[in-house]
Amino acid sequence: MNTSALFTPFELGNLKLANRTVMAPMTRGFSPNGVPTDAVAEYYRKRAEGGVGLIITEGTLINHPAASGDPSYPSFYGEEALAGWKKVVDAVHAAGGKIIPQIWHVGATRRPGTGPVPDAPSVSPSGLVSKDKKVFEALSLDEINVLIAAYAQAAYDAKEIGFDGVEIHGAHGYLIDQFFWADTNVRTDQYGGSLQARSQFAIDIIKAIRERCGSDFTIIFRWSQWKQQDYTARLTTTPEELAEFLTPLSDAGVDIFHCSQRRFWEPEFEGSDMNLAGWTKKITGKPTISVGSVGLDQEFLTSFQGEGASVANIDNLLEKMNSNEFDLIAIGRSLLANPDWVNKVKAGQLDELKPFTQENISQL
Repeated sequence: MNTSALFTPFELGNLKLANRTVMAPMTRGFSPNGVPTDAVAEYYRKRAEGGVGLIITEGTLINHPAASGDPSYPSFYGEEALAGWKKVVDAVHAAGGKIIPQIWHVGATRRPGTGPVPDAPSVSPSGLVSKDKKVFEALSLDEINVLIAAYAQAAYDAKEIGFDGVEIHGAHGYLIDQFFWADTNVRTDQYGGSLQARSQFAIDIIKAIRERCGSDFTIIFRWSQWKQQDYTARLTTTPEELAEFLTPLSDAGVDIFHCSQRRFWEPEFEGSDMNLAGWTKKITGKPTISVGSVGLDQEFLTSFQGEGASVANIDNLLEKMNSNEFDLIAIGRSLLANPDWVNKVKAGQLDELKPFTQENISQL
């Protein structure tokens, strides 16, 4: 099995990676009161030592009282939390790895009365938690500006403590994606209406980060068609709609697009074998990361049902990488089960890889 396409270096500006593998962001919730511990640093260090080219952290919360409903999710603000993340950065760099945080706000998926600030109202673009289901008040323009500034501050803090870039979480039905999605955004101002207008919140965040962090700081943007509220949802149904959606985001300053699919090998549109990352690369000309059930025979939804997944071959991955359909591949649950997954694949030791089990989520 020729794995050379996985192990060629990747370089974009200041971001220089030893290979094309990425650790996908996976929320685990092991940061008491939002502070990443020494165990969190060890968890990421082991994946860097195991050969991962770039680590993207689990979702980290911007400085907003309704950013999350779970106090065990890591914060990306405050002296104590940032000091914890500095230990993570230093541990990964000492192991020869690269690491960026994923910055995040869950929006209307937060249950009211939960999280570090229970009294804070949950927020969403139009107060909708799903189509026609209004629970909250729509965000005001002033509140939107506060959120944009919080994203920019998180990215700036990431740069200050030594991260190698930042990923904006714009996928999976969380706050930014709630702006994208017509089912949850029925605004009539500059942040609602057409697909491009619904993208304005994300565009303003990208521009604010670029202004705060400069032209040489890597910005990755993660997006998806599917939502946790509707796994069959689609923001775009044709390449033309996809271009309408992606071009303004690309022009705003995104360096790399992280395209989340449930199964990375599935074609995005009829008439082509290209997946979402392939189409995104073709349209924007920017590098892309693909992701979705790499090295396993069951997609992630089975994990929510308490199920594991067996090891699967990566022939289809190598075929797509050899054709340059996308530039990088993110690995999730396989890296929970095998911190050294990358090194084992490189050494041809696929027979030594372990299947994913639920217990892996809580293990280092």
